[in-house]
Amino acid sequence: MPRAPLWRAIVALVAVAASLFLALTQSPRLGLDLRGGTQIVLETKDSPTVKADEAATRRAVEVLRQRVDALGVAEPSLAQAGARRIVVELPGVRDPREAAEVIGRTAQLTVHPVTGAADRPGKAAPAADGSRTLPDPDRPGGQLRLGPTALTGDGVKDADAVLDQQTLNGWYVTLDFRSKAAGDWARVTGEAACAPQDAPQRRVAIVLDGKVISAPGVNADVRCGTGITGGSTQITGGFDEGEARDLAALVKGGALPVPVDVVEQRTVGPTLGAAAIDASTQAAVIGLVLTGLFIIVVYRLLGALATLALALYGLMSYAALLAVGATLTLPGLAGFVLAIGMAVDANVLVFERAREEYLGPRALRPDGGPRTAEAPRSMAKALHTGFTKAWSAVVDSNVTTLLAAGLLFFFATGPVKGFGVTLSIGVLVSMVASFVVTRALAEAAVRRRSVRARPRLTGLATTGRVRTLLARRNPRLVRHGGRWLGVSALLVAVAVAGIVVRGLDLGVEFTGGRLVEYSTSQRLDADTAREAVADAGFPRAVVQESGEDDITVRTGDLSDGEQERIKKALAGPGGEVTVERDERIGPSLGAELRQKALVALGIAVAAQLIYLSVRFRWTFATAAVTAMVHDVLLVVGLFAWLGKTVDSVFLAAVLTVIGYSVNDTVVVFDRVREARRRDPRADLADLANKAVIRTLPRTVNTGMGALFVLAALAVLGGDSLADFSLALIAGVVLGMASTVSVAVPAAVLLERRSPAPRRPARPSAGPRPRSPLEARRRGSGDGAVV
Repeated sequence: MPRAPLWRAIVALVAVAASLFLALTQSPRLGLDLRGGTQIVLETKDSPTVKADEAATRRAVEVLRQRVDALGVAEPSLAQAGARRIVVELPGVRDPREAAEVIGRTAQLTVHPVTGAADRPGKAAPAADGSRTLPDPDRPGGQLRLGPTALTGDGVKDADAVLDQQTLNGWYVTLDFRSKAAGDWARVTGEAACAPQDAPQRRVAIVLDGKVISAPGVNADVRCGTGITGGSTQITGGFDEGEARDLAALVKGGALPVPVDVVEQRTVGPTLGAAAIDASTQAAVIGLVLTGLFIIVVYRLLGALATLALALYGLMSYAALLAVGATLTLPGLAGFVLAIGMAVDANVLVFERAREEYLGPRALRPDGGPRTAEAPRSMAKALHTGFTKAWSAVVDSNVTTLLAAGLLFFFATGPVKGFGVTLSIGVLVSMVASFVVTRALAEAAVRRRSVRARPRLTGLATTGRVRTLLARRNPRLVRHGGRWLGVSALLVAVAVAGIVVRGLDLGVEFTGGRLVEYSTSQRLDADTAREAVADAGFPRAVVQESGEDDITVRTGDLSDGEQERIKKALAGPGGEVTVERDERIGPSLGAELRQKALVALGIAVAAQLIYLSVRFRWTFATAAVTAMVHDVLLVVGLFAWLGKTVDSVFLAAVLTVIGYSVNDTVVVFDRVREARRRDPRADLADLANKAVIRTLPRTVNTGMGALFVLAALAVLGGDSLADFSLALIAGVVLGMASTVSVAVPAAVLLERRSPAPRRPARPSAGPRPRSPLEARRRGSGDGAVV
């Protein structure tokens, strides 16, 4: 075996073995939208004394981490996002109200001596000497007059919730003080022990955030002036287990350095997450099987080897996700499935170029023609040339997709970031799978004597139905470029009219508000649910059916208590009601996300324009970006006319459409560039027409592979991925059409108005001798490779 194929075979074997090891020894890190739980995004605010800068937010993260740990949540996650944001993930927590209340409270714990009792409310705010009056928790309607602060929560070293072993029906909280605080506690309790029994002054008040949570009296056995020593005490107050644990978490965590507000809250039930995993897995398997069968039919043996490489690609992509520790989210699963369909593109590009090299001039003959003994071609050499010539187009198309995926990672939030990560990993791994794994398998196959004796078995010796049909009709697709551009402009006008007239139904991510998905035990139609929600006091809420037994309610700002009211209202006609999904976005965050979405789209257009201008002339780059904007406007207009929700998942779909649209155009322009280098004086329209005809089989075959996967996602992915799949299906179809109807005619038009400077002719030193193969190609007319 030659050295290069042997090297590729070894690399492929190592990559597959390492991927299999990772897949068998590690488990994926699932996002909360797949395993169920609650994500809360907090934003720090300035206090009268402390500015909410990055340092204060970092201290707040440490305080919150201790509180969350004390809550007993399995595998919680806290991370600082930017200078003033904190992301808290609580797996398994389906009711976020209690958790949000605990982790978001400022929790200023103070201890005060009680100086007296009163029956009327006094000043709740501290007086000049630090004294104030607060309600007595042990005497309804009574008040306690408190002296100045004796110690604060900073002096508490540890706190824990403990079951009263004597009564077995009550809980209390134990406090362990630091050294100085232990002395302060002994002093304040020693002074209280000097007061007569049952006197208010014998009590010590423990205040949390301006509320007396416990005011126990000092026991009779405590000596006056000595107080309670040992550095610990107990807080009693008739707590149940949850109240005791929450209080211990607050006290143990200490006070937040700055106040925090909940700006985003997402809750997903574990049942919904498990269903999403099952649906995405089924879609991946079905899409992979259908795509594999399709390319086997088209490319025969090489298609079968590519299908095997595609399965190994899925394994390597999964292993790459494990290796980088990426969190797998629901949109990320969709990105993983979509990347499988897009991975076919590199293989199709290579096989089509290899077909052209192997068939030579017959590639565009209507009957394909018999192979002549005078011009035998090597399948191994044709395959090698196919991989070599396809490399430029594969790199360009993958870079354009990576630009869109990278923008998703930097500008998206929440689960949609996972889509950008998985799509990026999928694109990078697809290049390894195609140019290492597929190439190693294909080169080993075509070198076998039994395969060389049956060239039609490989799929390289057949022209394919699409290519044969084009050869018979020899269409002039670029001749009517003006008409194509006119029809495209009309479609854009219809799309813009839909955006202006119908408007865009922005999701809660972009407007702020709350979206709750309820599951009911009894079938509930949207009209009945809408009436129940209106009766609960929310007549302007958007109520829709979601799935078979689910109802989604979308409103403006909605408190947890109001959400419970809607839930009870739906329980009347719907029976037992459970919350499957709960998303809450603050108005400030919604405006920020809306701005980020527009910035991401603008940067996507600019980034593609800059990259394509470097790789091609500015005329070609402008034409490609024009086609891309055309596709995006049509997809957005389609959603406007259909009344579909435009949310962060739709943004992911649009950015993917941008990458796919440019991907398809780049393949054609790469052929045009190659042909112009060969013959700079040829008519550009003729070169472009030949390039379109040559690449159309690849466009159709790649599009079919992606559509198989997207159709499986649309049917099996559920409501959460149905709109996502619809946007991508429309984008794939439009991307294939806009290359011919917009990009190529626009490039020809711009080149005519601003032609490229002609290269000076080389000094002639007599005719250059031609090789026999070149002579045959030049003598075959339009059979020249474009």
